[in-house]
Amino acid sequence: MNLTPLQKERFDALEPLYREWNSRINVISRKDIDNLYSHHVLHSLSIAEYLKVKGLEESFSTADILDLGTGGGFPGIPLAILYENARFTLCDSVGKKTIVASAVAESLGLQNVKVVNARAESLGERFDYVVSRAVASLPELYGWVNGRFSERLLCLKGGDIAEEVATLMGRYHLPKGSVTVWPVSTCLEDPYFEGKLLIDIPGSAGK
Repeated sequence: MNLTPLQKERFDALEPLYREWNSRINVISRKDIDNLYSHHVLHSLSIAEYLKVKGLEESFSTADILDLGTGGGFPGIPLAILYENARFTLCDSVGKKTIVASAVAESLGLQNVKVVNARAESLGERFDYVVSRAVASLPELYGWVNGRFSERLLCLKGGDIAEEVATLMGRYHLPKGSVTVWPVSTCLEDPYFEGKLLIDIPGSAGK
């Protein structure tokens, strides 16, 4: 990616910030903190690669985006570093996780990030895009935001999700072919990403 000096500086700052906060509030497993960039940051940024492939990057780059179940700030914070003109709401129902996400965003000087400790159903706002990373089953996740986003729900998942997709489409009467399943290994060749998928579900504008 063609990063500006400020973006490079912010990405470089992620590891020391997360190491510091993880020692106080455990949001990333102790053994996985050494893989912060490969397992968390790059995984989050696979969404950016998908947006490029699908010609959606321009739309996303100025959008209102909800990161649903952000945990310590993934995928929202890496995406907010990359898309400086988009507006991100990072939402999680677990207060200690939002403390970490908020502190990291503030330390990085991310003016385009708002962190909220709330359940998704309680948010009164509408968004252009929703992003999420391994939070819940697809039918459950979609149910939390159905009718509240116009463009896409982009969800990072792993494993066999065929049954989840079938349930999602049947329960919400989504048109055949409307849900896209994209292997993350298309852009990230590390064996860690084998079997990891990005699920693209249309919002009200895409139906």
